Amino acid sequence: MSTTLEDKVKAAREAVDKQTVEIVQLHFHPEDGAPYWLEKSAGFDFDPLTDVNCFDDLKKFPLFEDDDLRGGPVDRFLPKKWHDKGRYVFETGGTTGTPKSRCVVDDFRIDYEEFSKTLPDEYFPRGANWLMLGPSGPRRLRLAVEHLCQTRGGICFCVDLDPRWVVKLIKQGKIDEAKAYSAHVIDQAMTILTSNHNVQCMFATPKLLEALALRLIDEDTSIEEIGITGIFAGGTEFTPQWYRFCKEELLGENVYITPTYGNTLMGLACGKPFDPADNFKITYYAPQPRAVVEVVNFDDYDEVVEYDETGRVKLYTLTHELFIPGFMERDEGERERPHEQYPWDGVSGTRPFHEIAQSTTVGVY
Repeated sequence: MSTTLEDKVKAAREAVDKQTVEIVQLHFHPEDGAPYWLEKSAGFDFDPLTDVNCFDDLKKFPLFEDDDLRGGPVDRFLPKKWHDKGRYVFETGGTTGTPKSRCVVDDFRIDYEEFSKTLPDEYFPRGANWLMLGPSGPRRLRLAVEHLCQTRGGICFCVDLDPRWVVKLIKQGKIDEAKAYSAHVIDQAMTILTSNHNVQCMFATPKLLEALALRLIDEDTSIEEIGITGIFAGGTEFTPQWYRFCKEELLGENVYITPTYGNTLMGLACGKPFDPADNFKITYYAPQPRAVVEVVNFDDYDEVVEYDETGRVKLYTLTHELFIPGFMERDEGERERPHEQYPWDGVSGTRPFHEIAQSTTVGVY
C-alpha cells in the first residue's frame, strides 16, 4: 500500500505533537528540568506539564525574548539531567549585539548525523576528506562539520576564520582590509587543497566559495579539477541568482551543491532537492520534529500566513537539550507547501527581516 503525501503530512504532524509533549515534560520536570524554564513557569497562567498536549499548545507561551540568550549562566537552559555531562558553549555571530549563546551536549552531533542521511554518496563519498571553509571560534559550525565528516569516515581540514573581525572592518569602512582578510582565508584553503589531502567534500559560505572558485580560475584550474565533488553551503548570500551563477559559472555540472539554512538554535534546515522546473528557487525545510519553522504574519506572530505569502520566520526548538517556544528570527520569506521528502511546511526566499535589514552588517558570510 503506497503512502500519499497527505499521509506523510499527517504522520509528521503527529510526530511533532509527540515531540512537543516529551520535550515540555523534560524541560519543566521539577527535579530534572531546565533552571530557566522552572523559574519562568512561576509567572505563567497555565501549567506546561498539564496544559501542553500538542504543538499548537505552544502558542500559550509568550514570545521568547532572545536577549535571555545573552549572558549567563549559560547552562540555565539545559535540563539538569545533562549537568554532569561534557558540555560545549556555542555562540551566534553577534551581528545584532552581544552574541547569544547556548550550552550543548550532543545536539550538534545529532543534527549533522541526520543531515548526513540526505547527502548523496555519489558526490559525498564515504571515507572522503572534507574542507570546512567557514567560521571557527565559538560557533558550532566548525565542530558540527567535523563530526559530519567523521560520521562519513573522513578527516576534516579547517581554516582559521574570525568573521566578527571582518564585520568590524566593514563597519569602520576598511574595505581593503576586509578583502585582505578574505584573501588570507582563501590562502589557507588553497594550502589545504593543494597539499595532496584527498579533499573531495566541503562546507563553505557563498562568499568564500565564490572567492575560492575565482582564485582557482585565476590559476587556470577549477573546483572540479582540484578534486571537489560535493559541497553544502549556507549563508545570507545564497540567493537564487547566486545559485544559478554558482552552478553555471563556478562549479560546472559535475560538482554537486546543496543549500542549507541553519543557526545555533535551530540546527540545519535542508534545501529541497534541485529541480530545473523551480528555476533555482531555494526552499528550506526545518529538521522536524527537533525544530519547527513557521512563516507568520508581520502584525500577528501567532498567525501563520497562507502558502506562497510572505511573513517573518518563527522558530521552535524542541530537543532534549534546548526548548525555545517561538523565537522570532531576523529573517523573512515565503511559506512553502510540504514536499515528499520533507512532508511539512517550508520557507523560501529567506532574506533579512525588512525592519532590521539596514542595521545588519554581513561580512565573509
